Amino acid sequence: MGPDRTATFFEVLIAILLPPLGVFLSHGCCSAQFCICLLLTMLGYVPGIIYAVYAIVVVDRERLREYYHPINS
Repeated sequence: MGPDRTATFFEVLIAILLPPLGVFLSHGCCSAQFCICLLLTMLGYVPGIIYAVYAIVVVDRERLREYYHPINS
């Protein structure tokens, strides 16, 4: 179990407790995934958890960084 898998495991555990925090650790604060997860969590806790796990496990971070750059760079 490498460091990437361990980090993903802990991000999913955090996402079960606080979905936006797990997505924040995975994708950052100003990402579309974070905003969607925050909105879904406010509308209902379970949809927020489902989307957070999806965003952490399925959405490829490196592919998104090619197209979307952080605000500060």
